[in-house]
Amino acid sequence: MDAIEKKIIDIIDSHRDEIIEFARDIYDHAELGYKEFRTAEKFADFTKKLGLEVTEGHAVTGVKAYLNQDKKDNVSLALIGELDALRITNHPHFNKESQGAHCCGHHAQLTGILGAAIALSDKEIAQSLDGQVVFFAVPAEEYGEVEFKNKLKDEGKIKYGGGKCELIRIGAFDDVDLSIAHHSSNGDKISFSSRTNNGFVSKVIKVHGKASHAAAAPELGVNALNAASLGLAALGYHRETFKDTDHVRIHPIMTKGGDLVNVIPDEVVIETLVRAGNNEAIIDASNKTDRAFFAGGAALGATVEIETMPGYLPTLPVVPEEDLVEAAKIAAGDKYNVEVADDKGEFSGGSTDVGDLQHIQPVYTFNTGGIEGKFHGADFEVVDEELAYIETAKVFALGAYRFLRDNAKTAKKIVDEYEPKLTKEKYVELLDSFIKTEIKEYN
Repeated sequence: MDAIEKKIIDIIDSHRDEIIEFARDIYDHAELGYKEFRTAEKFADFTKKLGLEVTEGHAVTGVKAYLNQDKKDNVSLALIGELDALRITNHPHFNKESQGAHCCGHHAQLTGILGAAIALSDKEIAQSLDGQVVFFAVPAEEYGEVEFKNKLKDEGKIKYGGGKCELIRIGAFDDVDLSIAHHSSNGDKISFSSRTNNGFVSKVIKVHGKASHAAAAPELGVNALNAASLGLAALGYHRETFKDTDHVRIHPIMTKGGDLVNVIPDEVVIETLVRAGNNEAIIDASNKTDRAFFAGGAALGATVEIETMPGYLPTLPVVPEEDLVEAAKIAAGDKYNVEVADDKGEFSGGSTDVGDLQHIQPVYTFNTGGIEGKFHGADFEVVDEELAYIETAKVFALGAYRFLRDNAKTAKKIVDEYEPKLTKEKYVELLDSFIKTEIKEYN
């Protein structure tokens, strides 16, 4: 540990209460994707008080706070923290006003980059960084409320449902060369993983029937609920056609099933994500999903409208960067263990828009524990604030320092050796190819 690293740790420790207070406040005021106005404002106000140049409103709610803008041409590193939460209504920290609950740890990410900003904005430490740092609070990583996001699209406020996807499209990552991201985890350690995740597309499926009195004149109606139910059943029969190695996951919910129990339902709305481990499998599963619901409409004489939107690309395997692992070991000291998992080739069925950014530029992710319970569950609980918040801030800050010291030697090497899968233009072209609305009338 050199003198700058010790100073980073000392500064974060001296601001421990302030950092944890910020985390608790965000935890109690969770907000959903593209609606994180209070969270974004609180982050912006805090970073402005640190003397950082701040820009707001990126993809509706995103915030960028800049350190060392005069060094951006050397290399530019983003520290990413996500703003949004989930609708978990029975969580103890559920925000009734916003319908959000932080059951995935995004508030810990945001707290981590805020704590890192406190340390790195110290004059001596900032001077030791031979590059720009962007403290980037990004919106809408959790892909829910598909109808709401489609409404934002129709209003011209966004084009894609995922926050990083939209930020890439509008050029908000154009001034970033590489990024460090974070995710919370169960357990009592700091960890690194090389496993990959699914990508997906999203769908809003509207089945239109014909209303009629459910008891007196059912023969005059077209039951949209029955047509949707047939679609769901047909979708289930596709299960055996998916290859195990493609990791297909399709998990619909019904957001509208009818209006009154004595009226034949004339509109049913289903939202679903169609996930798989590669783009070809996503397209195949997407087409089978469409056929299933169109078949249900054909059987009952209902009209079926399916709007498909791009979700996220599959994540890529990333070997942990040695300097970031060393930063974690320095942060952990003798209090916590640091684990580098030997899990290359392993797979997780979930998804994250970090995968989209990985296709454009280098992204390194670390995990900090301090969490008990299920992610995306009502029993999600922060049990070790030191590990969840303070250690996260230290790894972000120490990682940034190690990447950018000595003329940003590590960061430049990473950027020079990285082979992007897509240019930004090709990325946008790919996501646009997923966008379609198809209507089939059978009545």
